Amino acid sequence: MNVELAEERILLLPDKLGAQQSEGRAWSKRTDAFGAFAKLGGFLNKPKDEDYEVVYRELRLQPFWRLSASSTYVYERQRPHKLKVGVEVEAISLGEQKYPAANREVTVTVTECCNESTQRDWLFDGISKKAEPTLKSYIGLDAVPVTTEELNEKAKAGAIIVPPQAKASMLTREVISQAIRKIEADRIIEEKMQIDAIDLYYRPVYAVRYKWQQKEAVVEVDAVTGETKTGGTTFEAYVGKLVDRDFLLDAGAEALNTFIPGVNLAKLIVVKGLNLKAKV
Repeated sequence: MNVELAEERILLLPDKLGAQQSEGRAWSKRTDAFGAFAKLGGFLNKPKDEDYEVVYRELRLQPFWRLSASSTYVYERQRPHKLKVGVEVEAISLGEQKYPAANREVTVTVTECCNESTQRDWLFDGISKKAEPTLKSYIGLDAVPVTTEELNEKAKAGAIIVPPQAKASMLTREVISQAIRKIEADRIIEEKMQIDAIDLYYRPVYAVRYKWQQKEAVVEVDAVTGETKTGGTTFEAYVGKLVDRDFLLDAGAEALNTFIPGVNLAKLIVVKGLNLKAKV
């Protein structure tokens, strides 16, 4: 089977809120961040604003992957087909071939010319490596292609670039193994798969860590959707660290031209540089 790989891309989703608005949303959830105990304490003796201390804040670019695959199978196979005929029919003729009837049926062996096409998208959380269909809500939200140099400029300006724990090569192998399907064919005319998109998305997330009564809690604000959640985390370990393109994007043909577990094929012919691009 021929497998054609699209060039990998890095796409940056827009920061629709900005730091000031995001921190305002985080501040409104500070009490929730400390759980039921803080809410009970607030009911009995409402904490003042100065009781909460901001001990850390960050803007991070958090990764997820979108891969898209389409496949085409053109093949032929011979199959018997039963034709209903009248009670008076003894046989039918097709060309020079004569087929007898039995129990008001005639069995004819024909060649079926088949063409199957499929298309599917996969979304993976860049940190947990797990498939995450809910990430679909980010697709189509004015993401723009960026280079690693442009990402690193943002890192130098203070943003944290979180490197994906899920690598492009690993996910591409997984997608290929899931997209390949078994077909029943006597003759295969064409068998092709295209990985139409290998896209690393970065979405901006603001996180603020508060301190209250010797306890600390984090509130996260998604700057794309505006969603605010408590119980989040921070990524101080990556402060000031730059990213390398070869680390982020490693789905080269040489990395994939190997046996894929679960695929009953001796060899996949993988080629890089497909010009087609799935829509952002």
